[in-house]
Amino acid sequence: MSGRFITLEGGEGAGKSTQARLLKAALEARGVPVLQTREPGGAPGAERLRALLLSGEVEWSSLAETLLHFAARAEHVERTIRPALARGITVVCDRFTDSTMAYQGYGQGVDRAMIGALTRAIGLVPDLTMVLDVEPMIAAARLQGRGGDPDRYERLGADFHARVRAGFRSIAAAETQRCVVVDAGGSGQQVHRAVLAAVADRLGVL
Repeated sequence: MSGRFITLEGGEGAGKSTQARLLKAALEARGVPVLQTREPGGAPGAERLRALLLSGEVEWSSLAETLLHFAARAEHVERTIRPALARGITVVCDRFTDSTMAYQGYGQGVDRAMIGALTRAIGLVPDLTMVLDVEPMIAAARLQGRGGDPDRYERLGADFHARVRAGFRSIAAAETQRCVVVDAGGSGQQVHRAVLAAVADRLGVL
């Protein structure tokens, strides 16, 4: 019996990592076996590519950056996600193909048709995608409160992040059967309740 594949998407400061962790705990409390993972990363080779992509040490061209994300994703899907799903494990993933479309396609202007073709080549579509949508001022405050050095994407300007947010909203509007937009401006527990409601409504879990 195949497991369910759930992805959490959204811009910087939307709270995806927190909500992935809370969702994993809620599912496990109900006896559902869960694997929590992330992109870029989630497999040994993909994690090495993550370091290259996020460090900012190399100024990649937009096309090269896109292809590196898909290289990491191909490893992640092959080594981690598909084997877990085949064992009946529900996979909760922080980012997937929609992030590449939003960040590289809408944010950086890479050919969206090409990104769509690479997405189809990966050959894995989430059962449910929750797009965590948050106002820019709230996202900026959250990022500032994290401390530490911002990664490469966090350092990009407000115009870029506005395009990314618009991209996620466009993706969700075009794929309403797969995607649910969740208002991520509230507290972690408020957003968590909305996430649980979406999972219950769309997948009959929880």
